[in-house]
Amino acid sequence: MIATCGSARRSLARAFADPDAGPVLLYVEGAAGLGKTHLLSELAGLPEAPDAARLWWRCGAGDGQQVADEPWGKPALLLVDDVHRADEDELRRLRRVLEGLEPGSAAAVAYRPEELPVPGLPLGGSAMTYPFRLTVLTHRLAPWDEERVRRAAADVLGESGGTAEAVGTLHERTGGVPRAVVDLLALLREQRPAFTGTAAEVAAAGVPTRLAELVLSRTYALSPAHRPLVWAAAVLDGPAARDELIAVSGLGAVPGSDALLRALESAALAEPGEGRYGFAVPLAAAAVRDTVPGPVRQDLHRRAAGVLSRRQPVAWTAVGEHHRAAGDDRRWLRAVEKAAESAAASGRHQEAIVLLERTLAAPGIPPQARARLAPLLARNAVTGLRSDQTVEVLAQIVQDADLPPAVRGELRLDLGLMLSNQMGRFADGWRVLEIAAAELREVRSVLAARAMAALVTPYWPGASLDVHRGWLIKAVAAADDSGDEAMRTAVLANQVGLAMSWADPEAWDLVERLPVQSTDPACVRQAARGLCNAADSAVWLGFYRRVDGLLAEGRELATRSGAPYTEHSASGTRLLQEWWTGQWLGLARRCEEFIADTADMPFLASDAYVVRGLLAVAQGDWGEARSWLSQRGTFGTENLPVPLGATAAGAVIRLTLARQEVADAAEQARAAWTVVAEKGVWPWAAELAPWAVEALARAGDTTGAQAMVRDFAQGLGAADAPAARAALVWSRAVLAENEALAQGKPSGLLAAAEAYRKAAAAYAELPRPYSQALTTECAGRCVLAADAVGEAGGADGVDKSGGADGAGGAGEADRADGADGTQAAGGAGASGGAGAHGSGASAAGGSAAPAGDRASTASAIAELESCAQHFTDLGAVWDATRARALLRTRQPAKKGRPPGRPSHSDQLSPREAEVAQLASSGLTNREIAATLHLSPRTVEQHIAGAMRKTGALSRRDLVHRL
Repeated sequence: MIATCGSARRSLARAFADPDAGPVLLYVEGAAGLGKTHLLSELAGLPEAPDAARLWWRCGAGDGQQVADEPWGKPALLLVDDVHRADEDELRRLRRVLEGLEPGSAAAVAYRPEELPVPGLPLGGSAMTYPFRLTVLTHRLAPWDEERVRRAAADVLGESGGTAEAVGTLHERTGGVPRAVVDLLALLREQRPAFTGTAAEVAAAGVPTRLAELVLSRTYALSPAHRPLVWAAAVLDGPAARDELIAVSGLGAVPGSDALLRALESAALAEPGEGRYGFAVPLAAAAVRDTVPGPVRQDLHRRAAGVLSRRQPVAWTAVGEHHRAAGDDRRWLRAVEKAAESAAASGRHQEAIVLLERTLAAPGIPPQARARLAPLLARNAVTGLRSDQTVEVLAQIVQDADLPPAVRGELRLDLGLMLSNQMGRFADGWRVLEIAAAELREVRSVLAARAMAALVTPYWPGASLDVHRGWLIKAVAAADDSGDEAMRTAVLANQVGLAMSWADPEAWDLVERLPVQSTDPACVRQAARGLCNAADSAVWLGFYRRVDGLLAEGRELATRSGAPYTEHSASGTRLLQEWWTGQWLGLARRCEEFIADTADMPFLASDAYVVRGLLAVAQGDWGEARSWLSQRGTFGTENLPVPLGATAAGAVIRLTLARQEVADAAEQARAAWTVVAEKGVWPWAAELAPWAVEALARAGDTTGAQAMVRDFAQGLGAADAPAARAALVWSRAVLAENEALAQGKPSGLLAAAEAYRKAAAAYAELPRPYSQALTTECAGRCVLAADAVGEAGGADGVDKSGGADGAGGAGEADRADGADGTQAAGGAGASGGAGAHGSGASAAGGSAAPAGDRASTASAIAELESCAQHFTDLGAVWDATRARALLRTRQPAKKGRPPGRPSHSDQLSPREAEVAQLASSGLTNREIAATLHLSPRTVEQHIAGAMRKTGALSRRDLVHRL
């Protein structure tokens, strides 16, 4: 595990490169644990000297091999270890041997520089007499860098050992000394429960026995008068200046200086930096500290707190720990408060949160201290990134009857904000915020305004738009009464979010009023939040071209003012923007990275979960899609913000329709629609409406579908909400298509096609390429369906029983591909485009049609070809496969192709490849049949053929074989 340095090999190899080459003496210098003995063992295997004798000499052990003083007569490699242990007689004999090295020979001499009797002279006090042709070199071993520690950790502990925090702590605590690293890794490997890769586990592992014995033997070799200096270094637990060590030791200037010299001579301490003294391996401090008598140790900690308080800047966290170890709880808590305030002022909110959580969780904290520290924790948690423990701590503290009402109200306010904004527990958060607003109204009007402003936020399920407007009136009045500019900005930021959500015509003017040029950090933080609120609302409204500027300015202000929560929420908005504007390359990876980065706050990653699920739907990975859309069980989807919940519900309804579970889809649609209708923010219905209308229409609830479209239109009114307006046109087209199919009217289908084209044009303007392609597919499908109905002679040719998933209108399922003669069944379908509509339509184009109809059909085919290519460019595998399958039902056979089917005896046919691709994504035979307009039996045959030809062992294995 301790690697050999290539330069040492090359140095010795020089002596054996040529019979006339001069001898080489290589000094190997390295402190304890750096791997000198291991290096000598490696050098013993030097391949350039296969015929040279290997002679070992271990100094101070009494078992060294006798080496003759006279010439050896043949090439030899002398390996001398632990020269620092040799006495005078052994050194004299070794010097004679080395002075007699002849051509064809080499020697490697290893030693610890810190234990040499005469510093810098490994072979004793007098100068060596080196032979004339002897080359003398020194190889100094160095500690491992962090990357080498990472490789060692991965070798011993596997994947869990390679985490950045574990490796960083390993490297820091061991100083990179290989022996210490290896021994500490052995401790971690044996611990139970198994090591999971945290820094805390590394810190708690203890001191390896070899390291403890070494440092304690050196410490207690000192006289009792000198040991306090080493104890002081152990208590400070880091390199310190001479005067600091002496002050902590309590020895005084002259005795302290003498003690430091003795400690350095004995190697109990080292000088890791210029004028800074401590342990060569930082982990060794704990071993020494544990041996210091309790009363003495407390005195050392008390003096250490005083010394560190004089450093600039003051490390208040360390000062507090020393006060606590000295038994001075009052000074400890004061230092904690200062440490948290300092961390918060510099934007290190998470550091403050961890410190305050740990402190408040300690038993016996006086009520006065809790009243000071708890609000500090709450403010940091709201601004930064909370942990579950923060919520638990605050929930317990607010029950404390000894807390002053103003403090309790402030804590309740911050608790409500965390429950709502960071944990997605909207109902709980709403109740807590209402109580906080009432508690603070008389005692802290500024904070009361803040609680009211939080209740203005419309994203949470439950309260209606009118309720939020009512709280806005109260919040504006309270903020104006307070005279606090930061609070006015906070209320304005929430007013921006509320106005933008329902497309208030004055919303953009409110955005312009945000004080982005303010010099007050509190105002800047709120302005940043307002800009990011506006960007998020702009995404839902469909103003995609305005999002980039809002996000850039908002994130810049959030970074400058120290608002990590706002920065992270802006990242979620960016993912939604990329999904809708077709920036799909690498989007799945970006979603998963964001989810990993916010693993302790899954609600913050809810945007990323939904976008990842939408991608999985388009790619045909339906099993994964449901998992992502349900937030992978991290929290209940009923707690999603209303627009995001509506989007996820729309995708789930689409999947359910694709599986022909029409009744379930209709129930899902009604439930999701109720949430949006109760909220009353109708632009948020945009991602739900087409699928919900489709589900009810296919379930036979035409009245319910019509009511949805009517409510959607009335709710939007004249609002400037481009995405919702496009979705309304789409929803009307869905309704028209289903009604035309039910009545068997080709003219109705052509009218639906025109409505779909209008929706496609609206989406192109935004731009939203995926929605544009879906509605374009629908338009082409309606034209083909009208042609099929006409050929079949009208309504008698229409099967109204329902069918496959389409792109937002009628579809068909179980259509044969020509191999087994199965007849297609027409019907209503949604979610991604199905095949031709009606029954009995010719797969090769059918009977002759009028020229106008032929031109219309040709145009529809061109539309389908275009959107199939758009799907392919985006990476929407499922949609592209479905569109191409629909095309094959209508395109005439290619001219010039020999009669009969082409032979694909050794390779996959195009249809087998399509089926295999969908099967490897996790779709069932029934789902594949619905997508490709085949019978389930035909799908089964194609999968069997694909597995036979590729050698796949399972459906999932197909993905590796294609």
